[in-house]
Amino acid sequence: MATLGLIGSGNIGSTLARLAVDAGMDVALSNSRGPQTLSGLVDELGPRARAATPAQAATAGDWVVVTIPLGAVATVPREPLVGKTVIDTGNYWAPRDGIIPELETHELTDSELLQRHLAEAHVVKAFNNINYKHLAALSRPVDAADRTTLPIAGDDPDTKKHAAELLSLLGYDSVDMGPLTESWRSHVGTPVFCAPYAVTKNDQYLNQPAAPASTAEIVAALASARR
Repeated sequence: MATLGLIGSGNIGSTLARLAVDAGMDVALSNSRGPQTLSGLVDELGPRARAATPAQAATAGDWVVVTIPLGAVATVPREPLVGKTVIDTGNYWAPRDGIIPELETHELTDSELLQRHLAEAHVVKAFNNINYKHLAALSRPVDAADRTTLPIAGDDPDTKKHAAELLSLLGYDSVDMGPLTESWRSHVGTPVFCAPYAVTKNDQYLNQPAAPASTAEIVAALASARR
């Protein structure tokens, strides 16, 4: 059975771990504080989950999710990720990450920054534009009429196909928004950021129940994004 490796096990990471276990996948979880701090989550997830170091999670994963603050990108291990599909869920937020001039001037996107660090891996942007509670609630079987769509971006077509396979296993359709240079279309404050997955479809999404978002809705939101 396929394994999902997680570098970072916060709200998004732990939600993805639960979806993966529910889909019959194995999960290797890690964080910056050490495997011993993940015992409660591992116990909750059951026998398919194990705690690991970031390097161990990177080695184990058929897909590896990096879900950490952008300021910690330099700590992501390089060697175990060579040739692998790396899913980046991050969003640049200067008050937490510090001001990064290349991002402030739009010279790079945050996923391009991770790709630069992981030069021999294949980075795909995904899961950064949905609240973790809605992510947990909207997973559906592949033939469900109300299956939700999430955007992805990446520079390698085959890698994006591989990432789309993961999204499908976890209960989501995907739509390609282009290379990593276009991943800004799903950043904080864009039309596709969180609002489409809430009942009200507006910026009050944090306090609203989850609601499915179709491919057509997500394609339109991506097209209307402006920098």
